[in-house]
Amino acid sequence: QLQIVESGGAVVRSGESLTISCTASSSLDFYAVGWFRQAPGKEREAVGCIRRAGGATEYADIAKGRFTVSRDKAKNMIYLEMKNLQPDDTAVYYCAALKDYYCSLTGPNYSHWGQGTQVTVSS
Repeated sequence: QLQIVESGGAVVRSGESLTISCTASSSLDFYAVGWFRQAPGKEREAVGCIRRAGGATEYADIAKGRFTVSRDKAKNMIYLEMKNLQPDDTAVYYCAALKDYYCSLTGPNYSHWGQGTQVTVSS
């Protein structure tokens, strides 16, 4: 069973940047990976995702222009770089894996989820 662990969540100020990370108990080379977030009192929403190979990415509207998903195969890591963070970006950020070539911005398509990492943006 693939186990996913996110890290790097922090408290940052409005306008700052932060990169959070995701790794797994075995190779993520065979998985497309997505990032999702859930703010208090709100439903989980997609942020972005990266395909299994080649590095092609997709983003939800909330992330376009500010967030970047990347993969380091050598380190078995997936990153979510976030720029110009705003208080509305405060949420628990989750990494999820899908054993397919194409990634998805639909959460139920993913079979493996991490426990999440908290990102808090103060104004």
